[in-house]
Amino acid sequence: MTLTLERLRDAVANDAAIRRVQRLQPVGGPGDKLFPPTYPGERTNDPPRHVFETRRIDKADTWCVLIDSVQSQANRLEEALKAARSDALSFPVIAVDFEGTEVDDIGRITTLDAPHRVFDAIIRDSEHNGTRFKDTEQGKRLVEAKAQNARAVYELSPTALVFGAWNSTGEGGGLGAKFPRCVVSEIVGIGVAMEGEIDARAEALVHKPSGQRTGSRIDPLGIRSGVAVYKWPNGDWSLDPPADKKAKNAPKEVKPSEINHSNIAPSIMPLGVSVDFAQHTFVLSFAALRRLRFVGNSGAASPADLAAQTALAALGLAAAAAQDRNGYFLRSRCDLAPDAGDPKAFEIVRANGSVESIEIGYDTSCRLVSDAARAAAAAGVSWNADDLVLKPQEKLLRLVSESRKLALQGEPEADEQKT
Repeated sequence: MTLTLERLRDAVANDAAIRRVQRLQPVGGPGDKLFPPTYPGERTNDPPRHVFETRRIDKADTWCVLIDSVQSQANRLEEALKAARSDALSFPVIAVDFEGTEVDDIGRITTLDAPHRVFDAIIRDSEHNGTRFKDTEQGKRLVEAKAQNARAVYELSPTALVFGAWNSTGEGGGLGAKFPRCVVSEIVGIGVAMEGEIDARAEALVHKPSGQRTGSRIDPLGIRSGVAVYKWPNGDWSLDPPADKKAKNAPKEVKPSEINHSNIAPSIMPLGVSVDFAQHTFVLSFAALRRLRFVGNSGAASPADLAAQTALAALGLAAAAAQDRNGYFLRSRCDLAPDAGDPKAFEIVRANGSVESIEIGYDTSCRLVSDAARAAAAAGVSWNADDLVLKPQEKLLRLVSESRKLALQGEPEADEQKT
């Protein structure tokens, strides 16, 4: 059954969620090696690692690997919605426009890009018509927003309510309003081929990926590693040693490989996995949406509340459909496609746990967003027709400029200095 606006509205009011659990396979074919994301090791100087865990699948403990986290998936869904805005979707965002500044190459940063969405420091440290955003009417309403009255967020950037936002940088610090995400999406590799070894330091069996990542480089110029090179902090280099090696910012003697010349010796690192399949789980929680109010009513949801909740649900579904259209190229050597032998439809999960299969394509989801937004506006809750465009404050521009100067001088980050 193709999902209609009426069925979606009824589901938001009465059901538990919409979900889809589908299998994905490497585009190179089942069993082809994948490269999940890497994370720092537990100890300083430990090599990078993947995230492995045991999950209970079909009543059996199964070794799994994280392929795309909930946070990463949220960013990809927002990226898909951003692309769809230039195609078939219309909804507002808050944007900070750097055009005409000394760092105009940044372009526009929107609430679909900023890590903390409407409460991001980039938004906070911008201005509207010469007034600090936090001092504008819109900024004040955002600070005062909460689940019981989320209208300001809905009007300015409704996707922030879909993917979650936390006002952790306001006057109340960590006590600021929190909007939990209503969409949870994650991709996990199921049935990982693993090897085990004894870690003498931990005196325990440590699992490691059976895959190996190799690296090497043959220099076409034949530059030998024994040649002494002197490198300045800004990346420039010379063959001439400095007159005073102890002078501030004096160049340091390095190997040609540190200026990207000469051969790179072959290396092997235990990274990469082979899995039975990748499992993508997408859940849009109606229970989470029902916690949001838009007309100051802390009791039962009003028709206006339900209409706005339905519009947000349509946005969440459009994000999933847009990601399907974009494909699942997650990173180099981690390109996935749906498993043709295990097609999965979206399901409405009813309050009693039973399910109802529904069809939601990209065009259908875009129409649902448009129709649901119009219905919400008719009920008295509408999102803005245009984006709210801000300009960065002068201090933010200076912060970016000074950071770039340090980067050009080769200054390491604080955490880099510690290691």
